[in-house]
Formats: sequence, structure tokens, C-alpha cells
Amino acid sequence: MDLVVPPGPGVPQGLTVPASDLVERFSRSSGPGGQGVNTADSRVELEVAVDVLPLSDTQRRRVLRALDGRLVDGRLMVTASGHRQQRRNRVAARERMAGLLREALAPPPPARRATRPTRGSVERRLDAKRRRGETKAARGRPAPEA
Repeated sequence: MDLVVPPGPGVPQGLTVPASDLVERFSRSSGPGGQGVNTADSRVELEVAVDVLPLSDTQRRRVLRALDGRLVDGRLMVTASGHRQQRRNRVAARERMAGLLREALAPPPPARRATRPTRGSVERRLDAKRRRGETKAARGRPAPEA
């Protein structure tokens, strides 16, 4: 079953990773399953090498930068063990990996443009500071009367 990343920012046509590029491993899950949890291999590990993904150079750099902390030897790994059935865990792992790739392929947000505060906001801030200073100054001992 191929991995399908739906269209979105950074991937206008979407992305399809052939099943031959994915590595699936199964093991015993610690999640729900009752007595069957000790016998059924329902936990799924899904793995893909970033260098085999059908991406442009820009997209590849973006993915490598975004997923830098998650990659092990250039491979992205996702696990799923939340369901009792292996089939549902396989679907969950594919959805999780597709979500990670879609987020990683999204372009960075535009840089913030610095703006100046309005004259009114500056005056209000200075006026509030002045009033606060007067309040604090009034708390001291009264001056001796002459």
C-alpha cells in the first residue's frame, strides 16, 4: 500500500511514496488488546529513507531541515500501537508519516515586518509611567513642614 501525502502548502500536487520504498516491521504492542496483546504482533514501525522520496532539491532541503531531529541515518521512522488490530495500526502509521512529511514540506512563514508604535500609544505609555511614578513618590514619608 503506497503512502499518499495530500496536496497542501509546499506540495501542490501531493506526493505518493511507492510501497516498495517503505519498510514495515511488526512487534508486540504494549497497548490495548487484552489477552491477545502477548501474542499478536500489532505494533507497526514504518520507515522511509528521505533520499528515495520523489522530491525536488528545494523540497528535500526543506524536509531535511524540518525533520533533522527525527531522522536516523537519513531515515524517518514512525510507530503506531494505539489500536488492537495490526491493520488499523498500519493505517495510523501511514497517516502519521504523511502528516509529518506534509508539515516538513510546508514553506516557512514570511518574516515579520517591524512596525513603529503609534504616537498615541507612546503617549499613553509615557503618561501611565508618569502617573505610576507619582503614586510611588507619594508613598514616602511626608516632608517636614517649615
